[in-house]
Amino acid sequence: MTPQQSGRARVGGQDVVVIGGGIGGLATSALLAREGHRVTLLEKRDQVGGRAGTWEQDGFRFDTGPSWYLMPEVIDHFFKMMGTSASEQLDLRLLDPGYRVVFENGFDTVDVPADREAVTKLFESMEAGAGEQLSAYLDSAEDAYEIAKKRFLYSTFQSFLPFFRPDVLKRLPRIGSLLLQPLQSFVEKRFKDPRIQQILGYPAVFLGSSPFDAPSMYHLMSHLDLDDGVLYPMGGLTTLVEAMQRVAVAAGVEIRTGADVESIDTEARTPGRSPLDRRAAAVRSVTYRAAGTTTTLGADIVVSAADLHHTETTLLPPQLQTYPEKYWQKRVPGPSALLLYLGVRGSLPQLEHHTLLFTTDWRDNFGRIFGKETSVPSPASLYVCRPSATDDSVAPDGHENVFVLVPIPADVTIGKGGLDRGGDARVEELADAVIAQISEWAGIPDLDERIVVRRSYGPQDFATDLNAWRGTSLGPAHILKQSAFFRGSNRSGKVANLFYAGSSTVPGIGIPMCLISAELIVKRLRGDTSTGPLAEPAA
Repeated sequence: MTPQQSGRARVGGQDVVVIGGGIGGLATSALLAREGHRVTLLEKRDQVGGRAGTWEQDGFRFDTGPSWYLMPEVIDHFFKMMGTSASEQLDLRLLDPGYRVVFENGFDTVDVPADREAVTKLFESMEAGAGEQLSAYLDSAEDAYEIAKKRFLYSTFQSFLPFFRPDVLKRLPRIGSLLLQPLQSFVEKRFKDPRIQQILGYPAVFLGSSPFDAPSMYHLMSHLDLDDGVLYPMGGLTTLVEAMQRVAVAAGVEIRTGADVESIDTEARTPGRSPLDRRAAAVRSVTYRAAGTTTTLGADIVVSAADLHHTETTLLPPQLQTYPEKYWQKRVPGPSALLLYLGVRGSLPQLEHHTLLFTTDWRDNFGRIFGKETSVPSPASLYVCRPSATDDSVAPDGHENVFVLVPIPADVTIGKGGLDRGGDARVEELADAVIAQISEWAGIPDLDERIVVRRSYGPQDFATDLNAWRGTSLGPAHILKQSAFFRGSNRSGKVANLFYAGSSTVPGIGIPMCLISAELIVKRLRGDTSTGPLAEPAA
């Protein structure tokens, strides 16, 4: 079919096409519309949200991906940039305890409380002197977080001059040490109790990495859950997506779902461009397919918030790829995941809103996921979310909503999931083993027979639904060579006015990082090389 040309009248601003309606794409669309541009958002699936989607079945409503609400000030900052606030858009509740930890070999279950003083007392009860050590550890984590937020997270890395500020220079020896030392060894030097080591090391998984590989700079993550606490938006994380969609549409964004982008179209650059700019092509349009019709949408600017590997290797011709396949052959993916969405009859007091199950052999568990020879850990360290512990709206009366995430290797051959044991055999076998593990470790002997809704989701689903590189559930891992200015740039090196947002690019993985990536697009277009958050509009 001959593509049909679609366009809109130009009345100030520029025509922007954003590819991908996940958190990064929604935020980018909203902020650029707020800047005065005419923005069209193209989303492959029938709903926006990306990994942060929602699925409903028989009265249960599941968040399909992210379920931890961390870095609340970053989320609030996005809404304030849009003229509102998180408190106006969401009903946020502080979880106390923040989460529960269940250990493999006979250790008592630990509930991690919501405030620093109580956590300090907890750690002291687990190991003599650990309370004082934790106080120093969290002070260090807060300092690392604040300098990261002020100088690194909001930087496009176009200029390195801001890094020569006094606050950075005086910390250079410490920053160097934190970047070169793995998180696990950093924690082990301060705490001997293996339970404490695991509580402080596990946040590396939120970054798509292992505590044995992630730089100890990321001990800053402990500031987020142990100092700031863990919040929950009533109705689930889907309410965050709904709020972002509301503010985007209110700002003038046109959202087209079911729009599967096939190519980013370019044209030769006009003579007279800067000799420092070697890009020979510029974006012209985006071609997508929806409802059997191929459409070409003109664009002055294109921002792809889709998976960067897919954008570069599928949507662009080889000669215009800044990050071709050979680049990805040297990259390290974050883990994939086995996800389970379980509707359970009766109550589950054995599980908190957030519950972590930790295996004893920590090194083996992560080695199987990230090592040269990968395999699915068994038993596995895993995460269980029971939002119905806090929120009655996510499950029918007399039932519980249970979401399970098991980090596994990024390997699409593990297969895809399905409803009611309808996934590939290996995925369903893994699901059976995980349900049995939760049943045994958490003391719920009849868990399997009480399941009334069961859906599994595997690495192949991430690749099919989200075009995720190697079926990763998060994106490129946050190891040293893939963090900060070593991560992929958020601007094409070969196509003018082509930018990137989302978890594949700077600053990285997670809802807050994706929100910041959207703000970095605004900075790029403004020519702003500052390293902190943009100023919020006056109320």
